[in-house]
Amino acid sequence: MDEVAQKRRAEANRLAAALTKGPAEVLDFLLPIWVGSQLGASAAEVGALTALETLVSFVVRPIAGSLADRYDRGRLAAAGAVLYGLSFVLYAVTPGMGIAYLAAVLGGAGGALFWVALRARVGEGLAEDDAAFSKLFAAEGGGTWIAFVAGLTAIAWIDYRGVFWLGAVACVVAAVVLLTAKSAPVREEGAPRFLQLGRRMRPMLALVALTVLAEAGVALLLLLHLQRGYQLKLGEIAAVFIPGFIVYSFLPDYLHGFVRKVGRTRVLSLAMVSSATFAVGLSFAPSPWVLAVMWILSAAAFAAAIPVEQAVVAEAAGLSLGRAMGIYESAALLGATIGTFLAGRLYGSDAGWRIACFGAAALLLFGSFVVRGAVRRVGVAEFPVEPAKTPSQKEKPASGMIGEASQAAESVKADANKRANPLRNWSLHAAIYVLAQGVLAIAGYSWPVEALFGGPHDADWYWNSSGHWLLNLGRIWTFVFVIDTVWSLGRTVLKKRPY
Repeated sequence: MDEVAQKRRAEANRLAAALTKGPAEVLDFLLPIWVGSQLGASAAEVGALTALETLVSFVVRPIAGSLADRYDRGRLAAAGAVLYGLSFVLYAVTPGMGIAYLAAVLGGAGGALFWVALRARVGEGLAEDDAAFSKLFAAEGGGTWIAFVAGLTAIAWIDYRGVFWLGAVACVVAAVVLLTAKSAPVREEGAPRFLQLGRRMRPMLALVALTVLAEAGVALLLLLHLQRGYQLKLGEIAAVFIPGFIVYSFLPDYLHGFVRKVGRTRVLSLAMVSSATFAVGLSFAPSPWVLAVMWILSAAAFAAAIPVEQAVVAEAAGLSLGRAMGIYESAALLGATIGTFLAGRLYGSDAGWRIACFGAAALLLFGSFVVRGAVRRVGVAEFPVEPAKTPSQKEKPASGMIGEASQAAESVKADANKRANPLRNWSLHAAIYVLAQGVLAIAGYSWPVEALFGGPHDADWYWNSSGHWLLNLGRIWTFVFVIDTVWSLGRTVLKKRPY
């Protein structure tokens, strides 16, 4: 596959990940609240619904891994995105819990197919770009905060079901994006099987399950504490989480440069120590705003660790990228399931809440001590293997048609870098925003103008519903623009440096 096709495929992978990850995270956040308040589900039914999706996903992931080593990974991921979209549709139209259970089955199967196949597809590009998983994680983070801002601000006027319809549309678009990008051929001959991979990657998989157990438990403890300990509403809880999601979108690429400099095991150890510090601090934080700052630091740890884990698994997989990602996803899901179950059980009392925080911290600290041995036993390099230079990169011909082709390639690369300039892109966004708000101000429907010069308004006007649908759209656009500003400035300051 030529260089242009590889680049298009990588961009398609990241866009599909962003389009799917965001709605999925919003669904996980809203579903327990929605089925309890709108469908009248009991706590046991909410737990059963969540457990059903988890169980289906756990069963299907190894199957998805095997399929991803036999068939076109792009089409397989697209099929998973379609199933994801169908689950959103069923949630949007269900009159009761019966169809909701079917939606959970489709969501579990679709998520397994999509993420296993997509991560295997991304792993194909490690030879050309050792930061492939960091860029994928950044795309997932960007999709998450955009979906949270759009979904949680729109929910007041399109209701939960409207948000689910938007999620279905995003998944369908992700499937189309994947189908339009050319896939690399899958080579199954000589690829290691599940048992071989399991034996080879056992230490790393155990470490993944252990750390995800602790981190998922801490994330649930934070959510429960904000909701029940501080009595925060939906939008206020999201406001604590969103800054951390923004960190996901621009920090991974910079942190990958740090990985190249200090090594994978050191970065993983530092990330686990940082997460352990957050777990301990969670039980003592005096206010939600302190928790929001701490969560940003914990998110930075996730942004460093998760792409490293995925790259290690992909390098150890050889030709069995699909099976390896299926096993990796299963280990992570198993850890997350146990972690959230234990955290939920322990949160009921003050003593149990603190035990859960300190227990998670202890597990993470233990992981920081054993990570070096786990990575070494898997047999991958301590430092990422940077892509080999092509002949055109090693030497620049002085003249002739080859030289002209090289100059043309450099020109294309320069144009791509110019288009990728975050401040240039932000300037275009700002110009469109200001022009549109000027037109809306003349019509009397500019949300920022009304927020600054109108009023007074109560808190509900700012966070839930501002009245006219144009004002509500303006509120969403303003929130997205503010975060886009922070994101663009952050990308400029923390853009990847040469090491």
